Order: sequence, then C-alpha cells, then structure tokens
Amino acid sequence: MSALIFSLNKDFAPYTTIHGVLVDVYGEGLLITGESGIGKSEAALELIRRGHRLVSDDVVEIRRPNNERLYGRAPSITQYLIELRGIGIIDVKSLYGVEAVKDEQRIDLVIKLEDWSKEKEYDRLGMTDEYMNILGIDVTCHSLPIRPGRNLAIICEAAAVNHRQKKMGYNAAEELYRRVQNNIETNK
Repeated sequence: MSALIFSLNKDFAPYTTIHGVLVDVYGEGLLITGESGIGKSEAALELIRRGHRLVSDDVVEIRRPNNERLYGRAPSITQYLIELRGIGIIDVKSLYGVEAVKDEQRIDLVIKLEDWSKEKEYDRLGMTDEYMNILGIDVTCHSLPIRPGRNLAIICEAAAVNHRQKKMGYNAAEELYRRVQNNIETNK
C-alpha cells in the first residue's frame, strides 16, 4: 500500500519541462541549463566519460512529489539519447553501458551556462547563493560564464562536490572569511 501511494504521488505530482540536461554527478542531481548550442550536451558527454550518469538530454521532465524535492527524468522518446551538433544522435546506454545512464534523479543544483561578458561581474567567492524557482521550490543555481578552453565537466564536478559539502555543513567561502578575520585580529 505504501509503495502504491508513493507511486501515485509521483505520477500525479505537479509537473513541468525544462530545456536542459540532467546528470547524476557524485549522487548530486545537476541540471545544466542555457541557450541552445551553448554546450550543455557536450558537458554531459564529458561527465559521462568521467563516470557520471545521464538522466536526460535536451528536455527534462520535472515532478514535485512533495514540497521539498524535485525529480527529473527523460521523456520516453529521448531516454538515453544525446544530440551532438555535427555528429547527430548517440545512444549513451549502448555506447557507454548501463552504468552510464539513470532513469530518474533528484534535482539538487542548477548550473546555468551563459556566454562570458566583460561587462558582467561574476561571483568569485560564493558567499551568497542564487536560486532558481522550479515548481515553487528554490534550487541553488550557479551561473557559469562560457569561454574557450574552460573544462565544463571539471567545473560541474567541483560545483556538485562543493554543493554536497555545503549541505553537510562545510562552506569553503565561509572558511576563507573566517581565516581572513583571524588574520586581521592577529595582526592588530
């Protein structure tokens, strides 16, 4: 009975779709968004090659089964597929194996890819979190400026691990601030 109630709650939960890519990175659900052609699928492919798992490419179906969590999955028609401009459609499950895909993932973090701009000031310390509201739930969101030569997969991995550390109570930006304050106090 409990399993049936859980399943029905998921099936009839509030629902939306978002243009993006959902990947499981070290257990953290990473939703990568951005304009078409900015590199979301390429970042996902590199993450898969590094041992992480694809949930959905291009369109992510998102459900809110309760007031605390969001879950994403691929539409059945595009499940396990990635579109790479210039190459076409690839089947991640057949190319990389069953370990490279996942049917559903909780969404923990949003990475918004955007073209780098000289005029925009980007967060360099991470002292304040930005959020993206999806179905009434605020999800931590980082805007990543895209420039040639940046390794998005490594940045996404670092963002996922850093997010997990914050959830566990450790914030590197706050640690730096504490050290600077201690240094100021010591040198008075």
